[in-house]
Amino acid sequence: MNRFVLLILMLFPALYKGCMKDDMLWDFKRPSYDVSHQGLFIINEGNFMYGNASLSYYDPDRNEVYNEVFYNTNALPLGDVAFSMTIRDSLGYVVVNNSGRIYVINTRTFAYLGKITGLTSPRYMHFVSDTKAYVTDLYARSIAVVNPQSLEITGSIPVSNHEASFYQHATEQMIGYERYVYTNCWSYDNKILVIDSEEDRVVDSIEVLKQPNSMAMDRYHTLWVLSDGGYPESPYGYEIPGLMKIEAGAKEAVIAFRFSVGDRPVDLTVNGRGDTLYFINRHVYRYAIGSPSPPELFISSPYDRSTGGYYGLEVDQVTSEIYVANAIDHVQRGMVYRFSPSGTVKDTFPTGISPGAFCFKPF
Repeated sequence: MNRFVLLILMLFPALYKGCMKDDMLWDFKRPSYDVSHQGLFIINEGNFMYGNASLSYYDPDRNEVYNEVFYNTNALPLGDVAFSMTIRDSLGYVVVNNSGRIYVINTRTFAYLGKITGLTSPRYMHFVSDTKAYVTDLYARSIAVVNPQSLEITGSIPVSNHEASFYQHATEQMIGYERYVYTNCWSYDNKILVIDSEEDRVVDSIEVLKQPNSMAMDRYHTLWVLSDGGYPESPYGYEIPGLMKIEAGAKEAVIAFRFSVGDRPVDLTVNGRGDTLYFINRHVYRYAIGSPSPPELFISSPYDRSTGGYYGLEVDQVTSEIYVANAIDHVQRGMVYRFSPSGTVKDTFPTGISPGAFCFKPF
């Protein structure tokens, strides 16, 4: 008998057994979710180029966390670097940065419903209407205009200033006010771009401190901007970080507070009443809008400066509870801490790798 044929026959039982194992994996009984109440999605970035991003869901009424809900429901990996999430009605839009796509899911069952592709390096999604949304991008130097119903890219808004030295502008978060959408340009930049959402074009820019990484709008429609200042060895230069404000309709930013050299403030957010700002600067700080006092230390981080402290922050707009993420070493599973409005720990639970963002699902 031909030695090659004999070898195949000898291996056939092992190959057959291996195929049976694969079939068993695909035939496993997947969990059946139906979370109709209010809850919290945790977007776990995973590791760059490893494709191990994941989505967790937390039930604050039962103090229960469900990890890997996207994969467990759909037998489909979420992708490479999940970055942010937006909810519109009952649909969740998960932006997966390095995979260049946005997955659409049912927020009650976590079932996959579709995806938006053809994006370069998407960061955030902002709804203008039921049929139009903007998607910012780290590298495209344009903001994609998409139709959330057809899941198609319908246009783009050029944002490049054609500066070859730093290849500006990269766009990040978006906040709407009247017909305008404001977006911060963080990477080697110092601008807030103003977009006319009726004309889909940039109509103005506002200079702020270097590297504005996050924004929040208070109850008086004042736009607050947190800048990290870059880093000392940056070719773009470095300046002391600061918190700035742009009054409603204004075209200039005013410095409200300057930090110290070496500080790295991030993740600016606001409470449900719109009267108190929160941010991370290793620890969690809060700042009462209109107060003559500087931001106060609110929740101390148990981690030393070498670990970077806390990694993500969000405030429940209904209960004013504070959720803080700890990525630990970005290799093992991260942790999320739930605090009461007064800063008392209410719960702690594990997540996926590098929990970096939150998204509340309304009731």
